[in-house]
Amino acid sequence: MSEGNRVKIAFESESHIVALDRLIPLKTLRDGLRESSKYRQILGSVKAIGLVEAPVVTPAPTAPGCYYLLDGHLRIEALRDLGVEEVECLVSTDDEGYTYNRRINRLTPVQEHGMIRRAIERGVPETKIGEALGLDVVSIQRRTRMLNGISPDVVDLLKDIQCPAVVFDLLRLMLPARQIEAAELMIGQNNFTGQFARALLGATPDKLLAKCRKKADTANSADQLAKMERELARLQIQVKSVEDTYGVDNLHLTVARGYVRALLNNARIVRWVDQHRPEYLTELQAIAEVEAIAATADAAE
Repeated sequence: MSEGNRVKIAFESESHIVALDRLIPLKTLRDGLRESSKYRQILGSVKAIGLVEAPVVTPAPTAPGCYYLLDGHLRIEALRDLGVEEVECLVSTDDEGYTYNRRINRLTPVQEHGMIRRAIERGVPETKIGEALGLDVVSIQRRTRMLNGISPDVVDLLKDIQCPAVVFDLLRLMLPARQIEAAELMIGQNNFTGQFARALLGATPDKLLAKCRKKADTANSADQLAKMERELARLQIQVKSVEDTYGVDNLHLTVARGYVRALLNNARIVRWVDQHRPEYLTELQAIAEVEAIAATADAAE
């Protein structure tokens, strides 16, 4: 391979043990972070089984022996709270100021379900799994049963998609053919919220509903359909009102997002903002990590 075509190695071949007090974070953690469910889950996982994914660092050129922390801020905070003084890190060869998180594929609900089921089949107690994931036993049991009554075709369609567990609870109230149709509609609309799944359930004919659903909601089906028609009419009016300006607004926001991403790819700019305007850094990183400008509903219902 010629010198010009040689691929640069992204990380050093060996990991480094680094003292926590030698790590320099590149972003400021928001207030109240330790009270969040995400942090409690990470803390419980680190306490139960240790670090699964090593933090990513790069040498700080102006501070010999110190490292900029590129990825793993929450894991490092959890280690500090647990009294750990040093950690094994991956060392990046690139002075990359922008987070690696946007390039990581997070565990989907279907994948998490499979992981929990395999752990239980291998004899791991539910309490131990709950400690590792920061969940109670009831939540673990619910995730274990999440795909009961769900068509295998639907599982295959949604296996790589982030959608709340309530979606599967609603799909379970439909017959398999309607489950597949509803899943395809959610994928086509790129909408995996509980609200959309409820709307699809409300629009499902009685003959495509599971027996438990027919007995429970036969009396309310007409009211639900009428309510849904009114909601759709309001939605059409709202969509029409933004059609004229959406294209231009979307273009402006896309260009702005690209500019912010370019700024955050410069480690010197990230460090300056962190030192002089730390309250801006978190917001800029959130803008840069947006994958689609179009507004989306909160999927974590």
